[in-house]
Amino acid sequence: MNTLYPLKFKPLFLDKIWGGQKIKNVLGQNVGDIPNCGEAWVLSGVNGHQTIVSEGFLEGNELNELAEIYMGDLLGDQVYEKYGTEFPILVKILDTNDYLSIQVHPDDELAMKRHAGNGKTEMWYIIQADDEAELITGFKTKINKQEYLTHLNNKTLKSVLNIEKVKAGEVYYTPAGRVHALGPGMLLAEIQQTSDITYRIYDWDRIDHRGILRELHTDQAIDAIDFTVEEDYKTHYSLKENGTTSVVKSPFFNTGIINISKSIRKDYSELDSFIIHTCVSGAYDLGWDQGTIHVKTGDCVLIPNELNIVLLNPKPMAQILEVYIA
Repeated sequence: MNTLYPLKFKPLFLDKIWGGQKIKNVLGQNVGDIPNCGEAWVLSGVNGHQTIVSEGFLEGNELNELAEIYMGDLLGDQVYEKYGTEFPILVKILDTNDYLSIQVHPDDELAMKRHAGNGKTEMWYIIQADDEAELITGFKTKINKQEYLTHLNNKTLKSVLNIEKVKAGEVYYTPAGRVHALGPGMLLAEIQQTSDITYRIYDWDRIDHRGILRELHTDQAIDAIDFTVEEDYKTHYSLKENGTTSVVKSPFFNTGIINISKSIRKDYSELDSFIIHTCVSGAYDLGWDQGTIHVKTGDCVLIPNELNIVLLNPKPMAQILEVYIA
């Protein structure tokens, strides 16, 4: 069997009612004839939406096929034991040209009960933000279910939600159960559990291309919502120069930011997990004992568990989201 190597995949591009042109114009991705590309799924094991290896001897293979063949060598033994052959992390690049629906995702327990699937905890890293770009995350006011339904029926829900003005480099961790909505003017990376379960709460009375209001999931959402009010919804961190800064530690994924202006060596031998690199600024060459690949902003690379040592050579600088399962 040939030795595993850092894997790049062909992104899946999705047309969205709220999407824009940044994935094409800012990241230089070939989105084809999609008019409003809202999402690029750059690493996905979601059934029906699996990404396919784009180069090397494994070119043409779907992500979950590789998990089935290589098991712990690709995923890590503990990851394979827990998740089997469904790759547990989904990585997307989003371009929000308009508000997404106000929505919530179920946790693992509720998702398993209702859909026999995973819940959806996620995080966002803001790659680029226009002036006045904003997002909704959580409640700013303590309310109960009945007050929530009153606001929903009166179309005043936004008045009790927490709105954040955002800028490039910011991180927002969004656990399952937290009501949220991305606003217009952002290009961002989304790291999440492998799940496509979304309960749409309010969609700004938008109609789709057929002239129909998009479906809402009011009854399903109410039992999924966590009404807790947090003091601060932003994830704060201080970047290390030419090192890795831990920003998110959760049961579902850990994320660090590698910030480099000179070459560094990463030793992953202590981890029993795959590593995902998503370049969010600049570019770099990723080297290992068998070769080198070039990685630019918007690219995603899956580093197999069995590959312990990689060299990162910035061109001339890079910031990289480093994701694994602890």
